Amino acid sequence: MIAGPTASGKTGLAIELAGKINAEIISVDSRQCYRLLDIGTAKPTKEEREAVPHHNISVLDPDEEDSVANFKKRADRTTEEILSRGKKVIYCGGSTLHLQSLIKPLDDIPSADPQHVEKLQSIANEKGVEILFEQLKKVDPDYAKKMDGLNRQRIIRALDVWQQTGKPFSSFHSENPIEPPEDMAVFALNHPRPKLHQRISQRTDRMFELGFMEEVKQILQMGYDPGLQSLQTVGYRQAVQYLRGEISEEKMIKDIKTATRRYAKRQITWLRRWPFVIWLNMTEMNKESAIQEIFTKLD
Repeated sequence: MIAGPTASGKTGLAIELAGKINAEIISVDSRQCYRLLDIGTAKPTKEEREAVPHHNISVLDPDEEDSVANFKKRADRTTEEILSRGKKVIYCGGSTLHLQSLIKPLDDIPSADPQHVEKLQSIANEKGVEILFEQLKKVDPDYAKKMDGLNRQRIIRALDVWQQTGKPFSSFHSENPIEPPEDMAVFALNHPRPKLHQRISQRTDRMFELGFMEEVKQILQMGYDPGLQSLQTVGYRQAVQYLRGEISEEKMIKDIKTATRRYAKRQITWLRRWPFVIWLNMTEMNKESAIQEIFTKLD
């Protein structure tokens, strides 16, 4: 597993490593699985995907609902297929709950209640997801603190479970120590905060150079609702605000960089809780030396 905060260089390292160990890559990203969301999710390029097979990329339409449980099913199925071909598997990404689902079994949480979900969806559509998030902060502050921004689906899921059981969604997350399977090694890329912030800023600027705004406009012109779960992602959310005339271009770019830095901080905090993570200090390494370090640790 190659983990780490956004813009830390996970994809490039995973591709380089895959070529050396005859592996295929499964994306552990909650947004790269959506078609059309390419530039804003920093998907591997067409050339990179031709060099090394990638999975869980562009498998859903933007209006399809997804979940950690659905991701886990896809990942398990793909893992079996890759291993059956005599190849190794590299999980690469930074979506923390998705990463965790690959390390420990998902908790036994009640299935969604369609009536609750429909009502909560209506509230979000009519009054905005922010009002649901305020309710979540009252009934389950622990889960609200861990959330990666205003994730509409997770907010509704958490409130649905609370409405069904009267218990906070976070109470269903077991506190048992997390240990990876014996056949898995977990690495994470580390940069000093100023360097990571610089990389985030550069990546954001590069997004716009590559045509990010045209990508967002195309998605909206195809009729997709900007309130969709997939479009509540950092970058897309701010771009929609700009296109609606709610914020200036300068504020849009500034807000994207700020939100991305905050997201990266949450990712690092989450990964730091796992004592088994092997951190790779990327200030002292290039991709080649990082791979050598990985081989050393695996031996």
